[in-house]
Amino acid sequence: MSFLGKLFGTEEVIKRSFDLVDEAFYTSSEEAKDKQKTELIKAKNKVDILKAYEPFKIAQRYLALMFASVFIFIMTNGVLSSLYGLVPIENVANAKKFAYEMNLGDIMMLIIFFYFGGGAIESFKKVKGIDA
Repeated sequence: MSFLGKLFGTEEVIKRSFDLVDEAFYTSSEEAKDKQKTELIKAKNKVDILKAYEPFKIAQRYLALMFASVFIFIMTNGVLSSLYGLVPIENVANAKKFAYEMNLGDIMMLIIFFYFGGGAIESFKKVKGIDA
């Protein structure tokens, strides 16, 4: 090395030249190491995303429980009251019309999708082998 260093300049120039040649070729062992590093980074990112998403899961649960309990209570009351004749059928029709005009069924479906959709999509990806 010292002979080549004296011949071509400094030893650092020669060392850097060898480093450049080494960097020019991408071996399979280097590729495997890089792939392993990438997989570790992906796993860490998924954990970080899940931790960042935790407060939203609480919001999802509250929203789903609050709206679903009121929705189910109203629907159950309407059905049972109309079956047992406690409420005139006209009132049930008016309540049904109100629920339809307010799109309560659509809102309920959105909330259920908001709550269960993420898990369902992740499960689908695992079944289909889709890497995200």
